[in-house]
Amino acid sequence: MASARLTVRVQPGARRNEVTGYGAGVLHLRVTAPPLEGRANDALRRYVADLLGIRRRNVAIRTGLKGRSKVLEIDGLDQGQLDERLRGEVRQLLA
Repeated sequence: MASARLTVRVQPGARRNEVTGYGAGVLHLRVTAPPLEGRANDALRRYVADLLGIRRRNVAIRTGLKGRSKVLEIDGLDQGQLDERLRGEVRQLLA
């Protein structure tokens, strides 16, 4: 099965879940969940899965469990498919 990696920078405890930018290979996001007991990580996985149109179980945090910078592994998409979906979604969200 194909998989791709995505670097994200997360701001927990925001007013709403949203993409705030995408550049230099890093997706910048805000999530409403607080950084307590893994809630922000769960919210991040759920939001990225919804954004990409995939199941939450296909999004895993590989590095950065306790920090704001994280590397996600996305199962079911190759790197080209991931980049294409991100460009389309981010363009719509930031327009």
